[in-house]
Amino acid sequence: MSIAADGFGLIQDIDVRLTVELGRTQMRLRDVLGLAEDSVVRLDRLVDEPLDVMVNGKLIARGEVVAEGNRFGLRILELVGGSAAASPASGVTMPMPETVAAAPVIEAKPAATRPARGAKA
Repeated sequence: MSIAADGFGLIQDIDVRLTVELGRTQMRLRDVLGLAEDSVVRLDRLVDEPLDVMVNGKLIARGEVVAEGNRFGLRILELVGGSAAASPASGVTMPMPETVAAAPVIEAKPAATRPARGAKA
């Protein structure tokens, strides 16, 4: 067994943060402050574009949302980086997390003017 394989074995149990990015946008603070329930925020990603999958902020793959029972899941469509260590031929596999949280950065598209929920008209 090589030193590299031994070292990889030592770090396999380290927790990392896996993030799925739905999209991004840039907006003014006044628009953020104007967000309310039922506001629609337009993101930069098209509906049929794959989502970015990141580990500790580094892009590692692209995928699509799937539903498994009453939970969201993620199907990996493409691994990014072309590293031989991450290819299926190397025998290294990345387990699918039970749940995946999407954390979009939002851009406001001001909602139509209507009273907030619970407000008297």
